Amino acid sequence: MKDKERVKKGKSLQNIKSKEETALGSQPVGRLLFKLALPAITAQIINVLYNMVDRMFIGHIPEVGAKALTGVGVTMPVIMAVSAFAALVSMGGAPRASIMMGRQKKEEAETILGNCFVMLVCVALALTAAILIFGKSILLLFGASENTIGYALEYLNIYAIGTIFVQLALGLNAFITTQGYATTSMFTVLIGAVLNLILDPIFIFALNMGVKGAALATILSQAVSAAWVLRFLTSKKPYLKLRLCHMKVSAKIILPCMALGLSPFIMQFTESVIAVCFNTSLLKYGGDLAVGAMTILITVMQFAMLPLQGLTQGAQPIISYNYGALDFHRVKRTFRLQLISCLTYSTALWAVCMFLPQVFIHMFTNDTHLVEISVWAIRIYMGSALLFGIQIACQQTFIALGNAKSSIFLAVLRKIILLIPLIFILPQFLNNQVLAVFLAEPIADFCAVCTTGTLFYHSFKKLTRQEPVPQKG
Repeated sequence: MKDKERVKKGKSLQNIKSKEETALGSQPVGRLLFKLALPAITAQIINVLYNMVDRMFIGHIPEVGAKALTGVGVTMPVIMAVSAFAALVSMGGAPRASIMMGRQKKEEAETILGNCFVMLVCVALALTAAILIFGKSILLLFGASENTIGYALEYLNIYAIGTIFVQLALGLNAFITTQGYATTSMFTVLIGAVLNLILDPIFIFALNMGVKGAALATILSQAVSAAWVLRFLTSKKPYLKLRLCHMKVSAKIILPCMALGLSPFIMQFTESVIAVCFNTSLLKYGGDLAVGAMTILITVMQFAMLPLQGLTQGAQPIISYNYGALDFHRVKRTFRLQLISCLTYSTALWAVCMFLPQVFIHMFTNDTHLVEISVWAIRIYMGSALLFGIQIACQQTFIALGNAKSSIFLAVLRKIILLIPLIFILPQFLNNQVLAVFLAEPIADFCAVCTTGTLFYHSFKKLTRQEPVPQKG
């Protein structure tokens, strides 16, 4: 009798798993996209606030707050690089796992998950060693001075020890999202952010640990997030589980994942390089005021792009799963809905920047001169934001479809081939050299959108010619 009950219970649990998996291929696209995108957008916003909390508290440390904040600010490119390496492994592995789910190849999908887990651990150990050995030289290269290098090293050395938690929390969380558990994925970020908010004032002020306390609060919070992710992926709930038997690394498995992840890696890694290029050029032609304006513009761009990133993250599991299942009808419907949503948002963003730029500028400063330059600069800088919904929707869909070559090319095109050279070339041909530097962004964006749209149109046209399976919803 007990054996029969166990069998019945096992079948029931298997049915629940099947429903979770096949929701990506059966629920109405509009409802499913909203269900997955909303937590993804929320997680993006929380993640940015997460990164700001340390700086907020550090800036208020008595007597040394300004120097400490500057020192920790110098570490940000290194921290961004750590996140980029997590994307290198996971943002390629997760879509490929989702495609295998769509093809009903669970074993292959779990092998991808297991291989990516091992690679994240290996990358974390390599990054930890590199930061601890070369940290000081890197920080001095990124602009640390004798007055700030001490604070920067205090923060970075402790952060380096927790690199493995960052890699696992960020990297493995993508495999939760790709299975359709967007809310669980959101809680991974939320748990760490809330804990960091609680621990920061305790360690920094109550225990008088200063910058070291901020770093310790961060890695402990990431450790809890990593534990949350590991607990979920080893539980009975997800369709894809983290199993020891799938952790034997195979080049045939991991190399295609990293090739696909190269595009988001480049997009994240080059952010710090571009910031340095902009600041160097603007300091030369416009001084500190122009650099201050660029700081505001880059921050506005990062915040403004969060909903677009969340939308595409919500669409990725649907597109990948149904592409693997050969349900091209749902792939096309999801992409079209994603494109319309992204384009609507980017158009609204462009309109605010053009007609009400003060809405963004006054969030960061009330200085008359800085406001004045920032208002006209944001109109130039965000000039092509109207079309940016096309860029991100198409580029992220290439990743969702497993097209590594196109996604890598587009990531390299916009930032490395177009934007960085334009930052230095345009001031040589225009009298208003500060204007020329700001103008590099919309020109690069416009050229990238035209190229991306054309390339995607021809690729997607081939997809639409294929016969879809019967419509499921």
